[in-house]
Amino acid sequence: MNAHLDQLAPQALWQHFRTLCNTPRPSGHEAALVATLEAWAEAQGLAHDRDAYGNLRLKKAASPGCEAAPGVILQGHLDMVAQANADHPHDFTRDPIKTYIEDGWLRARGTTLGADNGLGVAAALAILADPTLRHGPLEALFTLEEETSMGGALQLAEGWLEGQLLLNLDSEDRGEVYIGCAGGADVVVEAQLPTSALSEGEHPYRLALTGLRGGHSGIDIATGRGNANRLMMRVLRALAPCGARLIDYRGGTLRNALPREAFATLALAEDELAVAQARLAALGEELRSELAGVDEGLTLSLTTTDGAADEALTATASHLLVDALHAAPCGVERMSSAVPGVVETSNNLGVVALSEGRFRLCALVRSLRDSATQDMADRFSALFGLIGARTRVENAYPGWAPAPHSPLLERFKRLHRDQLGTEPAVKVIHAGLECGILGGKYPQLQMISFGPQIRGAHSPDERVEIDSVNEFWLLLRGLVEDLAMPTAPDAAGMA
Repeated sequence: MNAHLDQLAPQALWQHFRTLCNTPRPSGHEAALVATLEAWAEAQGLAHDRDAYGNLRLKKAASPGCEAAPGVILQGHLDMVAQANADHPHDFTRDPIKTYIEDGWLRARGTTLGADNGLGVAAALAILADPTLRHGPLEALFTLEEETSMGGALQLAEGWLEGQLLLNLDSEDRGEVYIGCAGGADVVVEAQLPTSALSEGEHPYRLALTGLRGGHSGIDIATGRGNANRLMMRVLRALAPCGARLIDYRGGTLRNALPREAFATLALAEDELAVAQARLAALGEELRSELAGVDEGLTLSLTTTDGAADEALTATASHLLVDALHAAPCGVERMSSAVPGVVETSNNLGVVALSEGRFRLCALVRSLRDSATQDMADRFSALFGLIGARTRVENAYPGWAPAPHSPLLERFKRLHRDQLGTEPAVKVIHAGLECGILGGKYPQLQMISFGPQIRGAHSPDERVEIDSVNEFWLLLRGLVEDLAMPTAPDAAGMA
């Protein structure tokens, strides 16, 4: 599978990426890939071990004469976001990713590509395998479950890593280097809501909102793209005068992906159907107009369903739930005054579900300020407490405070100028890189993050610009060699 990847340059990197595409690795199912990489390390004569959580480390001794160079850690995560188009059945725990090339970009057929963070992992493996590279002590750290909980980084063993410089390979823009990122937390809301039997004349109907682009809930949060859960609440409020009651609901699949689709089953009187359809048609035009130029594919449909339903939320419970979700924070909350052009605080209404009266919401709050993350969580608790729901915060992780004058950053900037003739843009990202967590466990580390040009991450539109991968590889390889040179700052200066 994916044999065409072997023809791309740099060949060593793309061959490893082919292995990752052919080995299913959604979050929580990385075991097969870990075993594959351990077998590869054995064949290469590389030392390898795991910490108690299962994070994998591969080690390579320094080239002769480079033993005193500062140790370099190449870091990425093994898991990928599992998103597929509704019309493309795909079992991410069993099926390989099928890739193809179009107009200089590598894409996947109907699914996420896994370039996030598969290309970073592949680049680290290619560095370890390169027999011509002159380097100091090398470690490759591959973490687990980054996309769902940051679990691997949060549970990373302390006192395990040996290096002083960490190169995070999980960024998505060529010509840029990242030195800071937002922290975040999952906000989980749950409730058991009252139901009542469908009355005579009420029938179940299926309401669908589809066609949105989706995307990364941090990087794409300020683009103005639609959030299916937020938009569906507008639709449900528009249908409230028709007496519609919620039977069940499913919107979004991952808390860190902008939801592209939402589906609801409604109890609706048959004689209200024509009015509901008219309201739906008008609202569809209104929403498409609002999203023009950003997310124009939205479609709404209300159809009869073959499924049987005995009960729906009571009219009061349905009304209160829809209103609470409509009022919930969603999207950009505040832009940063310290870092112009960067989102400071945001929230993604990622996954909403209702079944047999059981309601569950998982939202992902991000902020450059940990206090703002907590405040947003408190707002959820206050709002949903009004309908009797319980709110808790899970998987909280800190942000990564920028160090704009670090020697490592200066080395990268000089190399970027020498190789590409341009100054890299130094950035802070509104996304959850693992660097903040790793820096908390290893405060002595100097860290930067860079990568190839990836677009549409966390959605089936994910793609990577092929030329940027070679540029990324040459920068990474050059930096590893540069950090091992005798003329580089000594280990103390780089610590």
